[in-house]
Amino acid sequence: MRFGLIHRIMTDALAALGVLAIVSTAALGPVASGVLVIGMLLALFVPESWQPKPWARHATTIALLALFLVQTARLLVGQSAIDVTIEFAAMLQVIRVATRRGAAHDQQIIVLALLHFVAGTVLGGSLAFGLCFLGFLIFAPGALVLSHLRREVEGNYRQGARDRTGLPVDVPRILRSRRVVGRGFLAATCLMAVPILIFTVVLFVLFPRVGLSLLLLSRPHSGRVVGFSDHVDLGEVGVLRSDPTIALRFELQTPTPPPTRMTLRLRGTAFDIYDGRAWSRSQGTTGVAERSARTPDAFLVTRPPRASDTRISVDLEPIDPPVVFLPPVAAAVQFTGTSRAAAQPIVLQRGSEGEFRYSGNEGRGAHYEVFVGAASEITPAFMGPAERVRHLAVPAALPTRIATLARQWSDSESTPAAKARAIEAHLRADYRYDLGSPSGGTPQPLDHFLFESKRGHCEFFSTAMAMMLRDVGIPSRNVTGFVGGTYNRFGHYYAVRQGEAHSWVEAYIEEGPPHWVTFDPTPPAGAQPLSETTGTWVYLRDFGEAISQRWNQYVVGYDLSQQARLADSVGKRYEAARAQLGVDHGPLEALTRGPVIAGLLLVGSLAGYAAWMRRRRPSELKKPENKVDPGFASAAKITAMFRSLEASLAQKGVARIASMPPLRHAQALKRAAHPLADELLDLTQVYLGVRFGNEPLSDAQRDDFLLRVRRIRESR
Repeated sequence: MRFGLIHRIMTDALAALGVLAIVSTAALGPVASGVLVIGMLLALFVPESWQPKPWARHATTIALLALFLVQTARLLVGQSAIDVTIEFAAMLQVIRVATRRGAAHDQQIIVLALLHFVAGTVLGGSLAFGLCFLGFLIFAPGALVLSHLRREVEGNYRQGARDRTGLPVDVPRILRSRRVVGRGFLAATCLMAVPILIFTVVLFVLFPRVGLSLLLLSRPHSGRVVGFSDHVDLGEVGVLRSDPTIALRFELQTPTPPPTRMTLRLRGTAFDIYDGRAWSRSQGTTGVAERSARTPDAFLVTRPPRASDTRISVDLEPIDPPVVFLPPVAAAVQFTGTSRAAAQPIVLQRGSEGEFRYSGNEGRGAHYEVFVGAASEITPAFMGPAERVRHLAVPAALPTRIATLARQWSDSESTPAAKARAIEAHLRADYRYDLGSPSGGTPQPLDHFLFESKRGHCEFFSTAMAMMLRDVGIPSRNVTGFVGGTYNRFGHYYAVRQGEAHSWVEAYIEEGPPHWVTFDPTPPAGAQPLSETTGTWVYLRDFGEAISQRWNQYVVGYDLSQQARLADSVGKRYEAARAQLGVDHGPLEALTRGPVIAGLLLVGSLAGYAAWMRRRRPSELKKPENKVDPGFASAAKITAMFRSLEASLAQKGVARIASMPPLRHAQALKRAAHPLADELLDLTQVYLGVRFGNEPLSDAQRDDFLLRVRRIRESR
């Protein structure tokens, strides 16, 4: 393996991994990430022969100046200083890789890659970043050693150093050499990653997780999710059904084996105002939700939690806005382990239409448990006159034939609940679910859906039913959320994707205790989870998502509470082991306590290190024996003899140039029919055999070699 090639591969790998570590954090936009990836790919394939050219140096200067000016201009127009700095550092790496010259630039590349990993740690630290970091640990030792070696070689070359033969150091020949780097060297340097990784893991686990929010410079870069913002247009919601991004995961007690799919309705937010094209809310959050007296860290949704309630654990990904999704008959919410070094605790805020949002975690997602009551449980709701007016309002521009159709479908029913079920049944039976509905771009999308296209996504169905209910005197509101999800066999949870977003209707029914009742007019095919559940791709997807979830939970989300639980778990297992061995009582009880054992191990380690150092010092002070390797002595002698031969040739006007090997020089003289060619070729082969072939040099050979050199010097 060529020294120069292996060195370039390792350095390129570190540079690419550093850029990917930044891109994987999603701290940069898609355009900047794409430019960085494409730029790095192009830089890696720049031929080495271009880099020493004079025009390449001018290009480097121009590129650096242009990069500095562009990033300064972006900073002046209001771009984030963190984004500008990170993009500048990443692009600086791309330019350095494309225009490097020598070991000094390679060491700069390694330093920049290390800085990129530091930035990636602060910005996020996703699973992709963890894989890049593992690659960095594998390649970094070898790259550092080879860079140092190459820099020493180039430094000696500039200082006029010579090798054992007395010839100048030939850097290109060393870079092409296959003797410098072998398989053993690569294996040893790569295996150095193991102790480094172990040390990193131990330091990560033991380092106190206090005050890390001061170092958390990143902020969420989650996109605004259509359907949960304060304004929802009928033409926008359909794109959600094709988005496979995970929105949340939930866990609950299920039968064995668990069903592959579970249709769980998770309510997100609700809207009460419709203007003919879009839904909005007339009011925002109304304040912080009340806390439970029995469970102080739980927020009340409808009532205090009970021991008989079903618990559903939800792991919510960062989305904007920070909506809390709740299943039907949710009684209370308890946030658990979601701080992730947040500066303040998470707080649940109640909205005007029964929705909930969280604050205090800086939009980094949330993990919470929901206490769910029985399915038959009814939560009474009392509506004032002003609220009734809002939930019965119909846009003035809405065509009257919509109200006529609503009465036509429901006039035969006597109760509000029956009227609502009749409208729901007609929409399900007479209309077709279609993500690409043509009604979204029309002046009256709802009228066009009901009387022209008769096909659309869930938002058209829920909007149609909500307006029809209001036309027949039933207060209603439009609700958005998720209906899913799909079981992950590796993570043992259900994954709900953004493509499983859904919209339905809540009607205010005053039969018995007044309360809100859920209706879903969308045909069943459009209200079911769409994710695939079989196939090789699904198997690999579930495995990757489960690993990513564990990484986020135990690495990215590792905080003081998890550290305390880990220490407590280790302590309990140690005490159980003591009890099993019977040393938790009696004379050994005090000696086998955890702190005592830890202290003894520390003292023993220090004593062992001191003993090793004491034994090492006398051996270093011993005078080394003057033993000379016979092979080394012969090589030294033949080298001196060959120098005298080359000095004699220089006197005869046939000196060898530094870049030409000795054997090639002798062969060139042979082809030119020089009188000394045969003698020189024979002596050169003797030299090469002893110097590099480990052949012995006898006294007779030495005398003969020197005699022939003297004859060459005295010849005319």
